[in-house]
Amino acid sequence: MRADRLVSLVLLLRQRGKMSADALARELEVSTRTVLRDIDALSTAGVPVHAERGRLGGFALLPGFRTELTGLNHDEALALLTAGSSQQVFGLSAALASAMRKVVDALPESNRVSAHDAAQRFLIEPKTDLLSRRQITEEIPAAILNEVRRAVLAGRKLRILYATADRDPTWRTVDPLGLVTVRGKGYLLATTEGGDRTYRLSRITAAETLAERAERTGRVDLEQLWQQRSTQFRTGGDQVVVQLRLDPVRRDELLATALAVLAEAVDADGWLRMDVTFQDTRHAEWALWQLGLDAEALTPESLRSVLRGRAAEMAERYEN
Repeated sequence: MRADRLVSLVLLLRQRGKMSADALARELEVSTRTVLRDIDALSTAGVPVHAERGRLGGFALLPGFRTELTGLNHDEALALLTAGSSQQVFGLSAALASAMRKVVDALPESNRVSAHDAAQRFLIEPKTDLLSRRQITEEIPAAILNEVRRAVLAGRKLRILYATADRDPTWRTVDPLGLVTVRGKGYLLATTEGGDRTYRLSRITAAETLAERAERTGRVDLEQLWQQRSTQFRTGGDQVVVQLRLDPVRRDELLATALAVLAEAVDADGWLRMDVTFQDTRHAEWALWQLGLDAEALTPESLRSVLRGRAAEMAERYEN
């Protein structure tokens, strides 16, 4: 909304001082022409914005101008700045950036710089780990995220075009309950005809909020609901339990793909002996193959046989 953008523009000028129209446009994700119109609107409304001409010119506020916002203490602002510095949740990244500017501006003058500098000393969920492996993040069109979020918040039924693995997309009408993000992946928790359903946001190719009210209770405990759905997922389907040995340095990598660890102990050589649940045999084969020589499947024998055959084919290909 334009009113929010005007507030954000004022806060940017307060916190950073003189800024060019191009720099303001990048921060606000609008065109330079829109920024110039907003500057005119602020001037008309009595906000003391003045322009400085020349190669190093730009727009600035007269010294001493301050917006009236609710104050926060240093630790509260630091917590919000740290958490918000790397989060892009459900299409709200622009709103989050605007909120962070308001948080900084709301601080007392004596704490504003120290909180901003302190927030730079924390890094939450970096894009790569120590082994230079990139964190997998899902690209979801903003229009779909906004529509799904709108249905969740408004309590309306949602019609989605959803593509499951190895199947063509089909239209479904669901009653949305809430949104969950886990390890960079987003999920829609919903019900349909009384049954529990969980949908990966990245597999929704179209979404439409309907006028009909969703069938759901007034309050929901998403944490509890997610735990229930997770338990159902881990205990359903054609799951397979694999006993394996693993180099401890690859433990986190295994846990990122396995459904559950049922047992774990340390062998005499320092390797881990684990009983791990996978969704099915194909899932287990894929996960163990990714670990290479840092893992060994002990049981079931059928999985060992598949991995042995795959390794033999690979060795034959590179024999010469």
